[in-house]
Amino acid sequence: MSDETAMTASKGPLIYRQSIWTRVTHWIWAICLFFLLLTGLQIFNAHPALYIGQQSGFEFENSVLEIGAINTDAGPRGQTTVFGQNFDTTGLGLGMSGAAERPVYTAFPGAVTIPSYRDLGTGRVVHFFFGWLFVATMFVWFLASFINGHIRRDIVPMPKDIAGVPKDVADHATLRFKHGRTYGPLQKLAYFGVFFILFPLIVLTGLTMSPGMNAFAPWMIDLFGGRQTARTIHFITMLLLVAFFIIHIVMVVAAGPINELRSMITGWYRASPGTPSVEGDKP
Repeated sequence: MSDETAMTASKGPLIYRQSIWTRVTHWIWAICLFFLLLTGLQIFNAHPALYIGQQSGFEFENSVLEIGAINTDAGPRGQTTVFGQNFDTTGLGLGMSGAAERPVYTAFPGAVTIPSYRDLGTGRVVHFFFGWLFVATMFVWFLASFINGHIRRDIVPMPKDIAGVPKDVADHATLRFKHGRTYGPLQKLAYFGVFFILFPLIVLTGLTMSPGMNAFAPWMIDLFGGRQTARTIHFITMLLLVAFFIIHIVMVVAAGPINELRSMITGWYRASPGTPSVEGDKP
């Protein structure tokens, strides 16, 4: 075996793993979710509380989360209330942020909102623009991925994937990543949850909060147990997507950021040593 052949075998083949449709929609989603998150926090700041039911509580208590500021003997403090339990969140910037001389009393600080100052109108316009772009991109991805087999091959978990979860968990815990032609069990479960549960859920709950959609499809309010419940589910789903994003970035770095980024930019991915080569692979 020549030195060049041995080097190629030790690296594994360069395979074409991500189609142009997967790559383009991936980056559009990343942009959309960035603006949706930061404008969503701007919108939340207009009424920093979440409830269960059809309406917010006035003569009754149905809140599950409240973020604000209170006066104390030590001065104003940020306070977050979760299911009736109060937590001082001044140091986290929740309820109160900024310099001590000029504090800002908003649920989330301007550093994580778009715009950075209080402007609900602009926040809503930008939020709705990227929301509809997100929906359009989701439609394109589902159509393209159904046609090219990406959903069947890489997203929907099969019985063998479920059976392989314990081993895949052990491999991830010990940073033994396998770079194959298809996604591993944990990847499939994670992406299935995102594409078939979280994405549809955040879109549907967002539509349920729209008065225009309520007039067109009033049954959606009942589906989610009320407009305020839909808002709460929308917020929780956003938190789950943020958690997924953080884990996703950690896994990209741990598994080899250059290889992972190359696959999402060019489509080409370096497989693990020992992966059988097929026609179309590169050395």
